Amino acid sequence: MKNLKVDVLKIDGMFVKDMLTDPIDFEMVKSINDIGHVMGLETIAEFVESDDIAEKLREIGVDYAQGYALGKPAPIGDVLDKSW
Repeated sequence: MKNLKVDVLKIDGMFVKDMLTDPIDFEMVKSINDIGHVMGLETIAEFVESDDIAEKLREIGVDYAQGYALGKPAPIGDVLDKSW
């Protein structure tokens, strides 16, 4: 990982989706986030399906999140119409 030329490290949803009930998944998410930050990278967690998961990610310092808890997919025209 340390030789990758990236700016952002994405945390796979496979770990994120069960991080509240599976202690190994939680530690994987936390560890990936910590390693990313040590490397000077921002982190993003995918598959954030609940407010509880989003809150736990905030607590451990994940920089960004994506998933249905934050917004459902929509046609780009709908998104652009609402931005201004």
